[in-house]
Amino acid sequence: MKQTKTFLRRLASPLAFILLNRYAIFLVSMLSYSMLMKNLGGLGGYAILSEYFEIGLTVYLYFFFNSILRPSRWQALLAAVPILLAYLGQDIYYLMYGKVLRIIELNLIPELLAVLTPVYFVLIILFGLLPLLAFFYSINYRNFSRIILGILPLMMLGSSVEIIPQTYASTFEKVGNEIVLWSDSVSVENNGHFTMLLYREAERKIANLKTEIFRDRPKYDQETQQHADWIKSQGANRNVHLVVMESLMDPTLLRDAKFSSDPIHPSYHKLFGNKLGYSISPVFGGNTSQAEFEVLCGVPAFEELAGVEFNAFTGSPAYCLPGLLGKAGYRSIASNAYKPNFYNTIPAYKGIGFGETYFPREYAGSAESNTYLSTGDTTGEKYMFDGTLFQENLNFVANIIEERPSQPLFNYVLTIYGHMPHQINKEKRPQVLTLLGPYQDPHLEREANQFFYRTQAIAEYVNNLMKIDKNSLIILVSDHLPPLRYGPTTYQKLRYMDNREHSYYYNRIMIIENGKVKKLETIHHYDVPKLVLNYVTQGKYCHGDNCGFPGQSTIKADKVDLHNQYMNLMAHATE
Repeated sequence: MKQTKTFLRRLASPLAFILLNRYAIFLVSMLSYSMLMKNLGGLGGYAILSEYFEIGLTVYLYFFFNSILRPSRWQALLAAVPILLAYLGQDIYYLMYGKVLRIIELNLIPELLAVLTPVYFVLIILFGLLPLLAFFYSINYRNFSRIILGILPLMMLGSSVEIIPQTYASTFEKVGNEIVLWSDSVSVENNGHFTMLLYREAERKIANLKTEIFRDRPKYDQETQQHADWIKSQGANRNVHLVVMESLMDPTLLRDAKFSSDPIHPSYHKLFGNKLGYSISPVFGGNTSQAEFEVLCGVPAFEELAGVEFNAFTGSPAYCLPGLLGKAGYRSIASNAYKPNFYNTIPAYKGIGFGETYFPREYAGSAESNTYLSTGDTTGEKYMFDGTLFQENLNFVANIIEERPSQPLFNYVLTIYGHMPHQINKEKRPQVLTLLGPYQDPHLEREANQFFYRTQAIAEYVNNLMKIDKNSLIILVSDHLPPLRYGPTTYQKLRYMDNREHSYYYNRIMIIENGKVKKLETIHHYDVPKLVLNYVTQGKYCHGDNCGFPGQSTIKADKVDLHNQYMNLMAHATE
């Protein structure tokens, strides 16, 4: 019995050391904090089993801070203060503004502080400034050599990001966890707060290096203003409504797909008939922002600076179509039906040139307290229905036209309904058709049922929009085709557009000019800004610009010219 007790004491000693060790407690605390913030809608981002780089960095910071603090009963807690505050600050920023913090955005802190209420100032002082002051007060500044030695590895890490960003980024992409192109927040969850801060900074430095020879802000601003002045002098102050629709795939283009009834609503048939066109998207199955980039900026998404161009935008003026029209006197408005943190949307929209941006209040919180959008009832579907978005936008546009009839409007709308996995509430939208034949894809069947209701919503929106703003340009285009269940296989098996080359990059585009439906030959998404500018200048933009539309010259800009335009634009978008 005595031997058993001795053995248990010996066993308990190392276990107690592990369980009560400050580093073990620190790791458990960080994991608990991460889980709590995730449940509250924050970023999460501290998964013990996968984020070894983030964990190693935070543990090193905790070790370093412990080593430079004077011994006290509060030492272990004070050493964690800067780390926890850095995490908390990023999570609060995400919760407040719907986007992941970048290092470059730290220069916005004075502006953020300037708009804080006294209550928030008190909270920052109590839970931020005072603990941080206690940390700095407790540092043993006499042990200067230890401080310097501890800072050196951190300086080397930071220097590698700033001096050799390409090496840093490529190395991290090999050893780190997945960087999700469509979501900053998921990338943080996969890799951690500090890790993604450094990676995004490396991306920004890479972009700067690649675009340096194109960067000439005074010249760029001057040329843009001259271009805008010319547009204004040629225009007739006509409004433009541009809608990019999530995964709007026309099931009738699947030549071998059979349905129990027509997937197209009769009102849509009546409105468009055989005058539906095609626009080639840069993406298939996802990455909506790539389609947005082309539609709004007028150049191909070459992916030279980042896997997704929007992720490289800093908010610096790039003067895409909305910015150019804004300088020509237009009121440029963006209405996005989903979350502001997707694809770095807030800085991207700002850089593109939107003067106003609206998100549903259910997603944006305090960042968009004055928004006119609300998702409505999304029970059983998750995403805001097109008809709800369109009706809210119609009411908003009608008020704008009534209040400011003399100022032309650029009204941009991005939908989200129709996103994978094509959930549909059958009580609100009963099933109207089934997919027949041996080849079954449940995602396609749901998408086809959604398409019926979406085409009804499109027809109602366009007809009502023409009532309040007939002499305008209305363009609706799908961002990309949905992947359905089996990706390209479904499209090939069911012969989408007869399986022409790159068929699953072809998307429907609808054009209504001054109340009349207009059909063009197949274009690319990056041709849409030319369509708009040709309209607002009454046909003069393409007359001397070789746009390549029917009735114009067929000589389009070559890839070298388009690439130079892209680099010039991105040089200023990434400043």
